[in-house]
Amino acid sequence: QVQLVESGGGSVQAGGSLRLSCAASGYTYSSYCMGWFRQTPGKEREGVAAIDSDGSTRNADSVKGRFTISKDNAKNTLYLQMNSLKPEDTAMYYCAARTDITYCSGGYLRGTEYNVWGQGTQVTVSS
Repeated sequence: QVQLVESGGGSVQAGGSLRLSCAASGYTYSSYCMGWFRQTPGKEREGVAAIDSDGSTRNADSVKGRFTISKDNAKNTLYLQMNSLKPEDTAMYYCAARTDITYCSGGYLRGTEYNVWGQGTQVTVSS
C-alpha cells in the first residue's frame, strides 16, 4: 500500500528557511512523478513544485528562485527546500505521487494528475 508522510513544517519568520520531507513507502518510488502542493482555508490547492522520473523539475512562478524540489532515491524521500520565506507562503503543504504510470516527463503542477497524497505539514511564516 502506497504511503506518503510529510514532516519538517513549523513556524518561521519572514526571510527564513525550512526543508520539508516526504517519506514514501509501499512502492517503487524512484520512477514516479512527485510534487508538492499547498492550500490555505478557503483557497484552491496550488501546485508548488514537481519532479519527473528523470529528475527534471518545475516550479510555480510564485516560488521560483526560492523553493527547490529534490529527491533522494536511496532514502525514498522527497524534499522541498524553502528559502526567503514570505508570509504568503503560509499554508498546509502536501506531497503527492502519481503511481498509475511508471515513467513521466516534465512534472505536473495540477493536483488532478496525482493519485496518492500525504496528510500534510503546516508551514507558518510570520512578518
